[in-house]
This record gives sequence, C-alpha cells and structure tokens, in this order.
Amino acid sequence: MWQNLIESPLFSVTVLLLVVLIIPPIFERLKLPGLVGLIAAGIFLGSDGLGLLDPESETMELLSDVGKVYLMFVAGLEIDLNEFQKSKAKAIGFGITTFLFPILTGMSVGLLFGYDFNAAIVMGSLMASHTLLGYPIVTSLGIERNPAVVATIGATIFTDITSLLVLAIAISVHQGDFSTFSLIVQLVGLFGYAILVLFGLDWAGKAYFQRTGDEESNQFLFILLALFLASVGAEMMQIDKIVGAFLAGLAVNDVVGRSPVEEKVIFVGSTLFIPFFFVGMGLLLDVSSLGETLTNNLALTAALVGGLFVSKALAAAIARWFYRFTWAEGLTMWSLSLPQVAATLAAALAGLEQGLFDSAVFNAVIMVMLVTAITGPILTQRFGRQLQSPRQQQQSTPTATSRTFVTYPPSRVLVAVFNPETENYLMEMGALLARQGDGTVISLAVVLDGFGLEPDLDNAQSLLDYTEQLGKELGVPTTPMLRLDDNIAQGITRTAREQNANWIVMGWSPTTLRQRLLGSTIDDVFCSAHCPVVVTNLTEAPTDIKYILVPVENLSPPTWRTIEFAQLLAKNNNADITLLHVLAENQSETEIEAFEYALKDWLLWHNFDLPIHIETMVHDNIPKAIVHVSENYDLTVLRALRRQTAGGLAVSNITTRIIADLQGSLVLVAEPLW
Repeated sequence: MWQNLIESPLFSVTVLLLVVLIIPPIFERLKLPGLVGLIAAGIFLGSDGLGLLDPESETMELLSDVGKVYLMFVAGLEIDLNEFQKSKAKAIGFGITTFLFPILTGMSVGLLFGYDFNAAIVMGSLMASHTLLGYPIVTSLGIERNPAVVATIGATIFTDITSLLVLAIAISVHQGDFSTFSLIVQLVGLFGYAILVLFGLDWAGKAYFQRTGDEESNQFLFILLALFLASVGAEMMQIDKIVGAFLAGLAVNDVVGRSPVEEKVIFVGSTLFIPFFFVGMGLLLDVSSLGETLTNNLALTAALVGGLFVSKALAAAIARWFYRFTWAEGLTMWSLSLPQVAATLAAALAGLEQGLFDSAVFNAVIMVMLVTAITGPILTQRFGRQLQSPRQQQQSTPTATSRTFVTYPPSRVLVAVFNPETENYLMEMGALLARQGDGTVISLAVVLDGFGLEPDLDNAQSLLDYTEQLGKELGVPTTPMLRLDDNIAQGITRTAREQNANWIVMGWSPTTLRQRLLGSTIDDVFCSAHCPVVVTNLTEAPTDIKYILVPVENLSPPTWRTIEFAQLLAKNNNADITLLHVLAENQSETEIEAFEYALKDWLLWHNFDLPIHIETMVHDNIPKAIVHVSENYDLTVLRALRRQTAGGLAVSNITTRIIADLQGSLVLVAEPLW
C-alpha cells in the first residue's frame, strides 16, 4: 500500500508543493538562496534519501521538463528588448568566450587522461554550456535588466545551441554518419525554425490579442500554447527544448508587454513549475556514486571541476575587460554561467549511451553538476547584491554634465474614487500633487458595464459631485469623469492616458489573501499604467503629515520617484524627510560613510532642495527594522514592487512584509515599466 501511495502522481505533487512552500524560506533565513534548498530537498527525497520521489516517474519527468522550459521562457519574456538589442553584441561575444575556453579545457582534460579526440570533444562540450539556475535570484534582486546579466542570458542560448551541435557532430562521427551536407541541413533548419518562432508567434500573438481584447484567460492560454508549441518544435528539429522556450519568450515579449497577462504567466510558472524543476535537478544527482568517484577518479573529477571554474572565470574576465563592465558585473556573469545541469546532463547521458566515454567520466560530470548547481546560485546571490548596492550604482551614475534623468512637475493628477470614507484623503493627496505645477485634479469613477447599472451609476455620480465640491474647498481645479468599462483597472489606466495624467492616486486596504497574492485592481494598474501610481492607506489627513520616512534600498530611477513624491508632499506641509537605509550585514564605517556621501551627491544631482536626514542602520531583519523606525513618523513612503514572488521561490518580499506589520499611514509609489 505504501509503495502504491509513493508511486501515485497525486502523492508526488503533494510532496512537491510541501517542499516548495517550506524549504526556500528556511534556506533564506540561513542566508542561502532558496533554490539551493530545493536542490538539496530533491537529493534528500530521492533514491539516496527517503525515496519518496522517483526522478524517472512520468509525473516528475513531466513537471521537471515543464519547469525547465518555463525557466527559459520567463528569461526571454522578461528581457527588455531595447536593452537586449543594445547587449546583443555583448551576448554573442561573451557566448563565444564562455564556450571556447571551457570546451578547450574539457578537451585538454580528456586528452590528458587518455581519451580519444572524439571523446575529448564531447567532454569539452559538456563544460561549454550552462544552465541559468541563478536567474530567479537576479529577478528577485531586480538586476535582470543589467547589461551584463542580459548578455549572460543571451550567451546561454549561444552556448547551449553550439555545445549541442558539437555533441551531435561527435556522435555522428562516432557512428560514421557525419557529412558536411547533413550539418548544413541542420544549421539551415535551425535558422528557419528560429525565424518562424520569432516572427510567426509575434504576428499570431498580436492578431489574437487584438481580437480578444481584455479576455485575459484566453490570452493566458495562448501564451502557454506558444511556449509548448515552440518547445515541441525544437525537439522536432533535434535541438534542446529550452532553445525553443527561450525563443518563444522573446517572440511574445512584445505581444504581452508589461501587462497583467504577463504577470499571471510569470506567477504560475515561478510559483509552481520552476521550483519543481529545481527539485527534479536534486533528484537526478546521484550522491551514492560520488564516494566511488572521489575515491577512484579524484584526479579526473578535480580536473573537470577546477577546469570549469577557471575557464568560466577567464571567459567572464575577458568579457568584463572588453566591454568595460565592473568587477561585480563580471563576477555575476561568472556565477550565472557556472551551473552545469540541463544541457550538460543531456550530453553526458548521450555520450555514455553511445559509448564515447565510460562511467568514470559520467560520474565525474555528476560531481561537476552537484558542485556547480550549489555554488553557482550562492555566488550569484552574493555578487548580484553588489549590483544593487549604492556604491556599485554610484560608479555608473552620470556626471553633472551628462544628466539624462529628467523629473517633471505633476500638473494633471488622476484620482480614482470608489469609497466615500477615503474620498477626502485621496482628494487632498491629489490636490497636494497638483499644486506643484498649478495643475488640475481629474476625479474618476469607473463603473463596470452590465445589467443593473442604475444604483452603481447613482453612487458614482454622488462621489464625483462631492469631489468637485472638495476641489473648490482645496483650491484646485477639478474635473469629474464617469466611465463605463468592462475592467476597473483598464478603465483607470486608459483614462489616465487619454487625459495625459502625470500621476494616478488610488486608495488601498489589503484585507484579503487574494488581494495580496493573486492580484487585484491595484496590481493591474501597476502593470499597465503609463505614469507613476500612488497608492495610499492613510490614518490621518495628508495635510497633517509632518514627519515622513522613506526607506532607500538603492540609487535607481524608481527609488528617486519615491523620494520625489515625499519631496512634493513635504514642500506643501513643511514636513521633515528622513531617508533610511538598512543594511542586513555589518559594514565598515568607511563603507557606510561612502554610501551616505553617494546618497547626498545623488540628491544634489537630482536638485533636491529640502533639508533632509539620512539614517543608516544594521539589522538582520530589514522589514522589522523599518516597521520599528516608522512608529516615530506620520507617513512611510515605500517603492511598490511589481512582482509578487521572489524569483518564484517565496510569495513574499521586503515591501509586502513591511505592509503586513506597519500600523501608521502608508504610501506605495510605483514607477511605470514603460
């Protein structure tokens, strides 16, 4: 009975869900990436541990494959196409170096240990590819648009395609089937397939989205269909399915834009399928054979592991020097290109089955996979955090003579009204922003179109009449607008575009689990708005706010938008602003002073003309520290994060944890994604 239960697909899915829910937060408390915990859980639950999950079962193979293609699909979907175009040459350049050095190293190791030339080439191809295990980490850190990270993502596709082509040629030579003609046919087919996916899915997606309008469920299904069609097509072309998934992500990138549909696609994949893939990777690592490998083939294993680390580091160092990346960017590229999992495992299995090398090489490759799958994400988290730091960003901050970030005075403020109890505070907030440019307030009430409209229309009109009266009392011109729409969020963002609004002001009360995790009108407005969105949850009138706290994580345009909002509010109220930077780890006095100097210089660069207090503190729990400090302030202003999951490994982030515990007035400021 117990054996039948273990073999049940429902049991496997239940265990996976339990692991994904519990393990990542535990490892994150230990200052380790959550995905490392998932890999460790896979090892523990596999044949070398409790034996609760079987990597060869149809359920695990299906979920792992879906997670693998979803990971590459999300990587393509989240790439900023403009940045990708800028980094295209860098991606090819780094792809060449991070392919050539490892393959030459692997070939050298193979020849040194007595394997023939063909087998040595396969050993080199095993080391030339890499798997983006660290991608969820860079997304959770918010550095996925960094040029070095974008270049590494692009290089992944280059290395995987090239290494698999080398493997295919080596196997053909071994079998005696290789010819120049067959290679040309394969290359032409690959090129044609890529063109078909990139342009065909882009055209089909735009046409389908235009026909379906706001039917998000059908659009969601179309995106999933595009992913799996491209993956299956790649397998038909005898290339790895992850190549098709990445191309599909690029193809529909322009179709979905930064929309609620994209958020839902990413949410489903990053919450379920991608974590399942990491658990599956742990199940595939054969720990029981590692003892024998380390005992009998220690020299070969050490040569492959050491050679991989050195060759990948050399490739990243050359790319860093040639493209003038910083050291932190170069180290992040190195750490992202270290993990050898998906393509490496496929190539190793093929080489073993074809008799190109023996089990000693295969076991050594398993050791390479284990070491790189664990160390790669850990190093990515360490070096990626340096790309977040103010000191790192200060190195790339434009000088006073080359400023490109332009602020604009808010002159048209759209205030979305719905609740009569919060209407006064929302209008006061809108008026404070509008006064900066002698502008106007547009009060908007959106009513869902359908049957039984009369009561809703009457209530909305009553709200709008009151906003017009409030506008007169506040001394700000107010234009009330009533809109019928089939979607509240789209009604707000469409009106904002039509009225050329500079800010959108909304009220918020996070009362339900669904609003926190599965999306709400607020989330949808965040995703589709063309201008900054201010979401308020106030316990007192905006005009009574005298002390404002702004937590500062890094020096970026979205952070500045948050500070700019606090500045606008403080000017009207003669309020004091404190910028709080909480460090999770101890740093030297010199480093803290360097941060504060960088922050002051950054404020001066942005023409910040109000007295300001800067407070830096060290605390092992950043949200708890911010909540504690906020008790002494009238208002806390936070930057709103778009993504609901930290790389799909936890439905939580610093902002949401602060919101859960903060008792006073709160404002979230979301910078537009366009």
